Amino acid sequence: MYPGSSLIISTYNWPKALDCCFNSILGLKVWPDEIIIADDGSTEDTRELIAVFRKKSRVPVVHIWQPDTGFQLAKIRNKAVAAARYDYIIQIDGDLILDPYFVKDHLSSAKPGRFIGGSRCLLSKCFSEQLLEDPRVQVSLWKQGVRNRENGIRMLPVGKLLNRLVKTSSSRSIRGCNMSFWRADFIRVNGYNEDYIGWGKEDTDLVIRFFKIGLERPMFKFIGIAYHIWHKEADRSGLEKNEALLHQLNSGLRHSCENGVSKYL
Repeated sequence: MYPGSSLIISTYNWPKALDCCFNSILGLKVWPDEIIIADDGSTEDTRELIAVFRKKSRVPVVHIWQPDTGFQLAKIRNKAVAAARYDYIIQIDGDLILDPYFVKDHLSSAKPGRFIGGSRCLLSKCFSEQLLEDPRVQVSLWKQGVRNRENGIRMLPVGKLLNRLVKTSSSRSIRGCNMSFWRADFIRVNGYNEDYIGWGKEDTDLVIRFFKIGLERPMFKFIGIAYHIWHKEADRSGLEKNEALLHQLNSGLRHSCENGVSKYL
């Protein structure tokens, strides 16, 4: 029996990639109980795409939108988790292609006292462009244009064994595009710190605070497979400020941020 779950998809003005993500969701073996689009200020094209997907979806689709005032991923994710109706949160980005077993693998690994951080395969620029032109193009491990293939190997018995026996205390490899956690734990640490503005480190900050309240991070390898559509690197002009915030967190004892999800609850 799986816990009730909300799949949160963050997006910003890239409907072609989001359409590819939606197309992969339609092939899931196990669905979440609801899908929430965390939209950081996209235009009408994205709203129209979501309306089309809503008609195809087997579960409710909620669109959480905020005005475009720059990169505010921490804020829109907080709003999405606050709106979630279910106990377990699976968090991805709208430029991911999900393996059919992606949600099932996350839910099978959901245990009290821990959170999940997964990885992803990278798609080449050329293959990504083909996919964006036709979202029906099949993505698989052995397709030309799939990089770091080791992250795309699904071996369920090995993955389940590692997930049960091996834990990591590292926050370095965490990627918010493939992550899951209990909503109650997220609220306990007051969610994402919205002082992080611009690209980078908001996910690491959250994970460090998860560790500070005693949560464990099991290995999540050979399960929870996803493929990342190529794009240019985001503007990193705010990274230095965000790294300074992270340094403050590392040197202190606090597990809860001040500027977090509580304002939306």
